[in-house]
Amino acid sequence: MGEKMSRRPYVQELSRTTWYFKQPRYMRYMAREVTCIFIGAYTLILLVALLRLSQGQAQYEGFLAALQQPGSIVFHVVALGFSLYNTFTWFNVAPKALPIQIGEEIWPDSVVAIAHYVVWVVLSLVILFWAGVI
Repeated sequence: MGEKMSRRPYVQELSRTTWYFKQPRYMRYMAREVTCIFIGAYTLILLVALLRLSQGQAQYEGFLAALQQPGSIVFHVVALGFSLYNTFTWFNVAPKALPIQIGEEIWPDSVVAIAHYVVWVVLSLVILFWAGVI
């Protein structure tokens, strides 16, 4: 007679805390997810800036002085790095998430990604011009 088959399916054991170390794409996924922590913290800083601005000039100048501390500068540089990483990874996956189809033709992934980068650069330049930086 043949061997008896188990009714229990094979379940691969995965660590609840280190599963993403198994493959590089999982690591990239988790790195992208971690960026939201820094982006959220930066958003809170912007909200505090608006609060201090509404409280008057003295409060806002105190807030600006706090932003000039070394720890704040390091945080802002790290937050910028994570924001750029988040942006690049999103723009590279955008063709899969937002395929553009006109009639029967689907635009190539590279065209969709490049369009995102072009719009990003143009809007950044418009904002810098509007702010008087350029």
